Amino acid sequence: MTGNRNLRAKLLVVFALLFSALPTSAQRGAITLPRNLGELVDQSAVILRGSVISATVEPAPGLGSLSSVVVTLQVREVFKGIANPTFTFRQFIWDVRDRSDAAGYRKGQDLLLLLNAPTKYGLVSPVGIEQGRFRILRDAQGREFAVNGLGNAGLFRDLAPQLQLKGIVLPEGLAALVSAPAPRALHLEDLRELIQRISGAK
Repeated sequence: MTGNRNLRAKLLVVFALLFSALPTSAQRGAITLPRNLGELVDQSAVILRGSVISATVEPAPGLGSLSSVVVTLQVREVFKGIANPTFTFRQFIWDVRDRSDAAGYRKGQDLLLLLNAPTKYGLVSPVGIEQGRFRILRDAQGREFAVNGLGNAGLFRDLAPQLQLKGIVLPEGLAALVSAPAPRALHLEDLRELIQRISGAK
């Protein structure tokens, strides 16, 4: 009986942490709040681009039978925060189905991640889960594009007035870009510059 109470208490803590400290979008079972790019950048503790070296499903330490995925990346760029050349984080797995595919992380993936600060259990997730996880794709000409797990939907929603309130002035081309719905495949250079300007790196 005591064991069941302890497990229920741990589960309640996990859900409280993930709904408060990790305002998220969706791994299969997660319920999340929509975030535009400015909100994703502001909430993130670390923003980086890297290639997935490994992704392994393991028990989440201190959380009984609950699962996590441990992701290790070779870092190519850091836009915000501090990250070693090899960067590892542990993400909670919401849905049992995500155990079979390591929550969508695959060796060799080129990703741009906007990551929350770790919880007290050492769990880290992209801000908005799929909203803060961008795959980097290349076309036949080698141009790089970024697409998040929601197909970039809502990425620029209300962004222009928010940037104006913060006194962030964008070049004409970027200003026109954020005043329209985000394209399903956003040029990586445009996303990079927007992140840098929003985070204060420029």
